Parts: sequence; C-alpha cells; structure tokens
Amino acid sequence: MSWSIEPTLPEGWELVVGLEVHVELSTATKLFCGCANRFGSEPNTNICPVCLGLPGSLPVINGTAVKYAMQLGRALLCDVKPAVMARKNYFYPDMPKDYQTTQYEQPTNSDGEVVLPDGFTVGIERAHIEEDTGKSTHIGGGGRINEAIYSLVDYNRAGVPLIEIVSRPCLDTIDHAKAYVSGLRDILLAIGVSDARMEEGSMRVDANVSVRPVGSDELRTRCELKNINSIRSMARAIEYEARRQIDLYTSGERPRQETRHWDEAAGRSTPGRSKENLDDYRFFQEPDLVPLVPTAEEIAAIDAAMPALPAARRAALVEASSADADVVATLVERGQDALALAAIGRGADADKVVTRLRHDLAVDDFSKVSAESFAALIVMETSGDLTATQAKQVLAELVDSGGDPRSIAAERGFEAMHDDELADLVDRLIADNPDEWQRFVGGHEGDRKKMQGFFIGQIMRATKGQADGRAVADLLAQRGRSPANGSPGT
Repeated sequence: MSWSIEPTLPEGWELVVGLEVHVELSTATKLFCGCANRFGSEPNTNICPVCLGLPGSLPVINGTAVKYAMQLGRALLCDVKPAVMARKNYFYPDMPKDYQTTQYEQPTNSDGEVVLPDGFTVGIERAHIEEDTGKSTHIGGGGRINEAIYSLVDYNRAGVPLIEIVSRPCLDTIDHAKAYVSGLRDILLAIGVSDARMEEGSMRVDANVSVRPVGSDELRTRCELKNINSIRSMARAIEYEARRQIDLYTSGERPRQETRHWDEAAGRSTPGRSKENLDDYRFFQEPDLVPLVPTAEEIAAIDAAMPALPAARRAALVEASSADADVVATLVERGQDALALAAIGRGADADKVVTRLRHDLAVDDFSKVSAESFAALIVMETSGDLTATQAKQVLAELVDSGGDPRSIAAERGFEAMHDDELADLVDRLIADNPDEWQRFVGGHEGDRKKMQGFFIGQIMRATKGQADGRAVADLLAQRGRSPANGSPGT
C-alpha cells in the first residue's frame, strides 16, 4: 500500500479529523423484518409494513445482525456490553418512520482501536447498531433536492442493518484517514460481516473536519462532510474543507457547525443543513425492542473463532522478511501474505518472495499458484537455475495454469547460462560495439545507464532471455572499472 504525498496545510495550522463509517452488514434479511437485504433489486420490491413504518407494525431484531455487530466489535478491540435500542427523531425525506432505530447511551461496542501499518493508533469511540434509510433520486436541477423538478424514493434499503463506526477526533493527517478507512475495509472483509463495497454504498464515510493552530489542543468548530463514496474522494474532501476553514479563520471569520455535501466532479463542498445538537434528536429507548444482553460465553465463542486480522498478519510478515510497512500492507491487502509465509517456510528467500509477489503477482486470481510451486520457483531463481526474466515467465504460466515450475522451465527450454559462457558473450559484444562501449565507460551518468540498457538488451536477444540481466550488469561494471579501459574510476 502506497499513499500519495501528504497535502501540506498552510504553515501554522494542523488538521483534526474524526470519521463516521457506516457499514451495511451482509445478512440475508433486514434488521427488523424478513425482507431481503439485497443490492440492485427493482425499486420498492424488498419492502413490508415494518420497514415502511406503517401503523401497527412491530420490529423483531435480526439475531445474525447482532452477532455480526459483536464480531466487528471484538475485531476492533472494543468492549462488548449490554445495549438498548433507541429512537433518534428527525425528518429525512427517505426515512419512512421519521425516526431512526439506533443505539445511543448504551451501544453494543465501545472503546476500541485500530492500529495502522505505520503504528499510529486510531481510537474507536463506539460501533453501534442502527438501521439504514431509503434512497432518494432527485430528477432535474443537477440532482440536488433543492433544485429538482421531482424526487423518487426507493425504500429497498430502509431497514438494512448498519454498524456506524465512530472514531475519536484523533486523525491528524489525510494519509492516516485513508489508511484507517482502508484498514477498516480489510478487517470487515477478513471477518466476513460485510462486502464493504463503497461503490455500492455498503460502506460510506462521513468526515468531521476542523483545524487549529499548531500546538493547540482545542477542538474547534467542525463541519461534517457527506456524500463521500471513495477513499480518493474522502482525501480531496478533507483537504478542501481544511483549507476552506483556514481561509475563514485568517480572514477574521469562523466556520459554522453544519453538514456539507461533497461534489466530486466540482472538487468542492456545498452547505447542507445546520448540524443538530444531540438534544435536537430527542433520543429515547425504543419501546418495542428488548435490551440486547450478550453472555460471556457468546463473546468467548466469537473470540475463539476470530480469524487472523490484518494487523497480526502484517506483524507476522514483517517478522519473516525485511520488507517495509507499505509493502507488507500491500501484500496483506491483496491476501498474499499467507502465500508469502508458506513459501518462506519452505526455504524460499524472503526478500525474493516479497519482490516477486509485489511486482509480478498483482493479479486478482492467483489461486493456481500453490505454496510449493511458488517456493520451488524462488529457489530455482535464487540458485541461478533460472534468470529473473525466466522466473517471471514461469510465474505467469503458474498463474494461468498452475503446475510444477521445473516442468514448465524444461518445456520452455530455460537453462541458465554458465558464468564463463556469459562472460565470453559480453566480451564479444563489447568488441563489436566500440563506440557504445566508450560511451558506457567514459560518458556521463545518463549515457552510462542508456548504454547499459543497450548491452543488456543485446545480450538478452542473443540468448533468447536465458541470460541473467543482473549478472550482465555486473560484468559490464567490472569491465568498465578495468584500468585498460581508461574509465573515470581508474
């Protein structure tokens, strides 16, 4: 995983970000009824009196959703405690009941943390259960509600089980915000409670952004950015909002607490509604649902069944190799860490394993590459039986068809050249290209690199890829340093 260079705020200012990540759970049915929890259905086909909030309908809690919530809580190192459902009262056009069933004073999960690849720890305030709203489509006027000719409402999503993961306002850089959301997605996929597809809305991010002078511990007025559907959009939105607030402060004004909608195409946010205070929501306990009281045995069973999580997997790969944190995070995100560890455990060189995976196995499906075959390939390359180029070609065939790397190499006629044979070929090539050789030994650095590429390319063509490019480069360097060549280093 490699993030872009961190955007720089004007001197003297620092960023304070807290993220609210809404995650739809992958249950078969909705949170309080038996309607299908399915993305992409025809509008208003997965609905019933309960999720439409019709008079007289009563909710029944989805036990699987509660279990998934506790699994996520334990994966986030939260305390899982008895909880109650609450009504959060506010009007929203696509919320059929005019209140949202959620958790308030007693959430299922609280006080957790996520450790990022660079060691930075993000505190989790709570990860509570709630229901999703419907979805509005505004027709005309650029798709905004205040400019639309009319609006359509699809209630298929109303009542879908959500977990809202609320971080503490501790994120101090955009890179940390990006790494945190990516890390959450990896955890969700590892434990299998959500597909975490931001493009389908099953993982959505609201960013609470404020700024303050460097060295201050004050939490100033924040604005909440909504309508963020990708990590890239989140980064752009946070940077835009931070700079907007700094401009207000430096001109003698102050931002007001509000929600703002991010417009990805325009690269800017626009004002939404003034942000309510907690009292405005008039929270009270949901009278139609009983408290959720997990037992110690249930929590112990969840802990016992927990798969290896990304942080532990990164730590294991770091211990087994000398790869840096970004490279290890990339391999874990791709799900290639198990293959790497298995190959290293079978005697393959750790650095070579990581290099091959990072550069030559960036594919969606590598299931045909077994640990045995991958380890054997790395051993063949390390021992000199295959050149780097040949190893890449064998690996490509393993990805497509699987098999034994020794058999593939034999079928392709791959055989590493002996050192004497390669040295003779390099000497003949130098003799046949005296002008290019003089540019190599006597030219500036750019010429040397260009001529090195020329000689290596000629050797590779002459040997049909059997020569080891690194060995050729070493031979060229040795001959370039020879006093007889009159090179600058003599």
